[in-house]
Amino acid sequence: MRLEQPRLGTRVVFATDDFFADKSRLIDPADAVFIAEKYDENGKWMDGWESRRKRDPGHDYCIVKFGLPGVVRGFDIDTSHFTGNFPPHATIDGCVSQEENPGDDADWQELLQKVGLVGDSHHLLAVDDDTAYTHLRLNIFPDGGIARLRVYGEIRPDRNSIGEGESIDLLALENGGRALLCNDEHFGSMHNLNVSGRGVNMGDGWETARRRKPGNDWVILALGFPGVVEKVEIDTAHFKGNYPDRAAIQAALLTDANLDDMELESKNWATLLPESKLAMDQQHFFADELANSDVVSHVRLSIFPDGGVSRLRLFGRIAGDHE
Repeated sequence: MRLEQPRLGTRVVFATDDFFADKSRLIDPADAVFIAEKYDENGKWMDGWESRRKRDPGHDYCIVKFGLPGVVRGFDIDTSHFTGNFPPHATIDGCVSQEENPGDDADWQELLQKVGLVGDSHHLLAVDDDTAYTHLRLNIFPDGGIARLRVYGEIRPDRNSIGEGESIDLLALENGGRALLCNDEHFGSMHNLNVSGRGVNMGDGWETARRRKPGNDWVILALGFPGVVEKVEIDTAHFKGNYPDRAAIQAALLTDANLDDMELESKNWATLLPESKLAMDQQHFFADELANSDVVSHVRLSIFPDGGVSRLRLFGRIAGDHE
């Protein structure tokens, strides 16, 4: 999943210079665009973060504050539409801080060594680090423009922030839940299923293409914490002529989750929610219908035959906390 999304609360909190293009555009969810005739009072309008031409020693940087602490697995440094004004090199640091805008005295750790950049390109770069960071610092050498910074990883929640015996949404993004696999996400991403709040429109959910062959569509998700599911919510908000006719959920407790085998194995997981009828544009709650009370860590949501689901909630208690 992407950690830099503003809807998670992520913000660009500081830049040494953003004279030509505002720092906030660096994490705009939309792809960068180029508008040939667009200028503002400072010069050519560019869709990204761009500093002035540096005339003294040093380099420019900006600081990104995650809305939720996360483990970083990779970056995309995107210089789309920046051709004669991209920085030739960049590095990225991370830190854990309670400050809004950590200074140089923070415990910054290098996540990405200096890499060369080229113009109008995506730079996909892997990270090997298991720390849950709160902030990133993107350094560019010496100056220039970056269209977008994409940060791939996973939310790492603090177990101590959840009370003993507290009922939570075990699948919620803020609790570490994440989508892993699906057979189709033609119209809407599986990663929308566990974000906070109800869907804002039909595009803010998971939606498959119209199925023209036998079978059904499915998605596999990992809970943030293994636990006992006591109530399920399937929300079809905004899906009216394209909601699934029915849905079912299977679940398992996995100690060593192998994505390569999960698609096939998940077909044999135990039933959590038997196949149940859905309706358009509404929240569906299931409790008495749940088939077991075992501790589970992963679920497979199957929809019949296809369609769109806005949100999936799995309410329960963390393993060891339930009665």
